[in-house]
Amino acid sequence: MHSLNLEQTTTMKKHNYSAGPCILPQEVFEKSAQAILDFNNSGLSILEISHRSKDFVAVMDEARALVLELLGLEGKGYQALFLAGGASLEFLMVPYNLMKVNGKAAYLDSGTWASAAIKEAKYFGETVVVASSKEQNYNNVPKGYSIPADADYFHCTSNNTIFGTQMKEIPTTNIPVVCDMSSDIFSRQLDFSKFDIIYAGAQKNMGPAGTTLVVIKEEILGKNGREIPSMLDYAKHIKAESMYNTPPVFPVYASLLTLQWLKKLGGIAAIEKINNAKAELLYNEIDRNPLFKGAAVVEDRSNMNATFLLNNPEHASIFDAMWKEAGISGLPGHRSVGGYRASMYNAMPIESVQVLVDVMQALEKAV
Repeated sequence: MHSLNLEQTTTMKKHNYSAGPCILPQEVFEKSAQAILDFNNSGLSILEISHRSKDFVAVMDEARALVLELLGLEGKGYQALFLAGGASLEFLMVPYNLMKVNGKAAYLDSGTWASAAIKEAKYFGETVVVASSKEQNYNNVPKGYSIPADADYFHCTSNNTIFGTQMKEIPTTNIPVVCDMSSDIFSRQLDFSKFDIIYAGAQKNMGPAGTTLVVIKEEILGKNGREIPSMLDYAKHIKAESMYNTPPVFPVYASLLTLQWLKKLGGIAAIEKINNAKAELLYNEIDRNPLFKGAAVVEDRSNMNATFLLNNPEHASIFDAMWKEAGISGLPGHRSVGGYRASMYNAMPIESVQVLVDVMQALEKAV
């Protein structure tokens, strides 16, 4: 049995605002590290065990069940899969599995990743963009659009990591609804049964990079008349219990640890309260502090990714030195927005948000 000494290599706590891969709960790092040395007291590393071993099958089964439990989808005809290829592979798996031959799909264009999904859907058939906020540099989520009733499905992106916007309401429609929830899954309560497919790259709120969660209402599959290559066929992955090929063993295990942590905390309802408090703390400072302004339209502001700018770019060098000095990491905004982006995923403690607010207030006094 190996024992693990996690010595603190730095004296200063880091406040990690990275947009993804991102902060995970400390206990997930510790348990993952232990499993790399000795998994379940087996004398073997999680990195070397067979994915068909009873120990790992138990991990996969529990992770899949826990996803449905946390989303409130148990017994409602859904299946959870842990696949490889990132959310970007789902951009083409979704139309492959849902768009009919000579069919069409409806997409909401609310950001970079929505736009990337639209690009892939066009390979499979007519792709109707019901609304777009591209001309406003995606600083808002489009509203007041209509969804064609004869489309095979409607696709939306719940949270836009780059621009810091978030859908506050999910449109009601009679066609299947597909949602890319990569950057806000498990962060807020929604009626998840409104969705027929939910997909999310693990590396925001769920685990390390390397696996993608796909939650599917089984009854929508097998109806589009396409022959689908095996690895891209959701039905085959479901039938194989998410083990059609060798799954990403370690990312699935770390995701399970994160899901267990969330359940212990009180699930999505509990974390939503914490996330609301973190977002309120930071946005209140952005709006109060005369040196800063928010980048996104107020009503569409994301609770996960707050984007903000300095009113005077000349203050940037002082501010940058101050937040680095305070142990903050990963704060610069995406090049398409500029400024700063504070990603406040589930595992980010409110104390770290307070550190950033303190630095913003210190800058106000300094200049």
